Amino acid sequence: MIVLYLLALLISLTGMVVLDRRFSLFFWRDSRRARIVLPVGVLFFLVWDLFGVGLGIFFRGETDFMTGLLVAPEVPLEEVFFLTLLCYLTMNVYGALSRQRPHPSVQSASVGSADTTEGRAA
Repeated sequence: MIVLYLLALLISLTGMVVLDRRFSLFFWRDSRRARIVLPVGVLFFLVWDLFGVGLGIFFRGETDFMTGLLVAPEVPLEEVFFLTLLCYLTMNVYGALSRQRPHPSVQSASVGSADTTEGRAA
């Protein structure tokens, strides 16, 4: 059970990759931008964590589900994978919400023109 949390994070990350691939949300939409945004986001939050640890705000909780490996004082290995998942999820959601959708006025105009065409034919 020592790697259960890490395993759960890796499974979740795999799910993010599958969703990204299926719907072209982040890496499959613009891989160059994604290769920049994801590491910058993870690095930002790691620095945030280090400041929090330094100020005594954040601390590592001990559980049987974690590996116990630390990448920095009070920053467990799993934190890096969690932050990666957090950033990847955020970018997948952003990619899904920013897809190009027709404006409602364009849809109503096309519906109206179809009605007019049918009226002329009758």
